[in-house]
Amino acid sequence: GPVASPMSMRSVLTSGSCLSPPPPPPPPPGPPPIFDTESAKDEGTASRSALFAQLNQGEAITKGLRHVSDDQKTHKNPSLRAQGPPVRSPTKSHTPSPTSPKNSPQQNHAPVLELEGKKWRVEYQEDKNDLVINNTELKQVAYIFKCNKSTLQIKGKINSITIDNCKKFGLVFDNVVGIVEVINSRDIQIQVMGKVPTISINKTEGCHIYLSEESLDCEIVSAKSSEMNILIPQDGDYKEFPVPEQFKTAWDGSKLVTEPAEIVG
Repeated sequence: GPVASPMSMRSVLTSGSCLSPPPPPPPPPGPPPIFDTESAKDEGTASRSALFAQLNQGEAITKGLRHVSDDQKTHKNPSLRAQGPPVRSPTKSHTPSPTSPKNSPQQNHAPVLELEGKKWRVEYQEDKNDLVINNTELKQVAYIFKCNKSTLQIKGKINSITIDNCKKFGLVFDNVVGIVEVINSRDIQIQVMGKVPTISINKTEGCHIYLSEESLDCEIVSAKSSEMNILIPQDGDYKEFPVPEQFKTAWDGSKLVTEPAEIVG
């Protein structure tokens, strides 16, 4: 090809000097953050080495354990378990809760037999067989509450009598113009000397009622009760008749008919 002359080389260099120089290169990145990883690697390596060394011992790993004889094993000697309390876990707290209920001592109430307005209060009588209420009036009522192993006699005529939460309690009365109620009680004996129109027995186990000749037309109303017996005077003595506790009900085409269920002996 043609040989470039010095003038042509000078023109090329002169025209290139008009262009801008290239930008400088970016500065080099800073040094990376320094972490103390060498010590962590050394500790992890040492712990793993110690673990593998123990595992590689095989059967020799149990040489450092102390032998326990049969007389020192708790599962073969119950007496050892009774000597000391079980070891409690340190992660659980065994402190008793301050709100846990405590068994409060049973309160002893003073016995009561008094007239309060028009109501005779007979309460908390224990082992008393000589309780008597005299000078009764027609408008007065008697309320007997939580009396055990006691007997009460009510003389005269009174409006109504209620026996509530009593056990092994005996009641003898002359006349009641209203009703005699027995509620939530057990082992109750009632003797009617005169007249009473209605006797109600509710939630009671064991109730014996001795009727007089004048009170044979008395109505006995019972619910949720058992062991009820009515004693009727006959030939100078009493004959016992149980109150039915089981019933059968059938539809007769227009209504339900309920009859006492016969007990098959």
